[in-house]
Amino acid sequence: MNHRSTAFAAAYALMRVASDHSDHWGQSDFDARCKGATDAAPVTYEHEDGTTVTLGTDGGRRACLHHVLQVTATQGLALMAGTRVLGIRLHPGVVAAALAVSGLTHYAADRRVPQGLLQRLAKATGRERFYKLSDFGMNGAYCLDQSWHHSWETLAALLVSVKAGQR
Repeated sequence: MNHRSTAFAAAYALMRVASDHSDHWGQSDFDARCKGATDAAPVTYEHEDGTTVTLGTDGGRRACLHHVLQVTATQGLALMAGTRVLGIRLHPGVVAAALAVSGLTHYAADRRVPQGLLQRLAKATGRERFYKLSDFGMNGAYCLDQSWHHSWETLAALLVSVKAGQR
C-alpha cells in the first residue's frame, strides 16, 4: 500500500471517530437542542437549574457554531495525534483545508433551519419520505445527516492524503 492510501485510511478513520464522538458524547444538550433555532421557529431551552431561555436565529447560529467548532477541534486533535503515533506526516495547509471542508459542511447540515439543506436535498432526490421517517427504530433525518457527514469527511480525508509525507 502506498503512503497516500495509508494516509487516507488513517485520516478518514480518525476524522470519523472524532466526529462521531463529538456528535454523540461531546455535544452539549444545549447545542443539540438549540442549533436549529430561528426567529420563525424559536427554541425554548430549560437549563438544569430550571431557568429558561428562548433563542431565535442568532442564538441558533451561535449554538451550531459552538458545536461545529468543537467537532472540528476534536477532528484536528485526533488527526494530529493519531497520525503522529502512526508516523504519518501531513501537510498543515492541506489539513487546514480538510478541516474547513468538514466544519463548513457540518454547519450546513446541522443548522437545520426549517426546510434545511438536508431536507431540501432529500426532497429533490425523492427521499423526503425517508427523511421524515421516525418509526420502526429509525430516524431518517438522522441517518441522512450522518451519511452527509461521512461523505464530506471522506472528501476531507482524500484532501489530507494528497500531500501526505510532505511539509
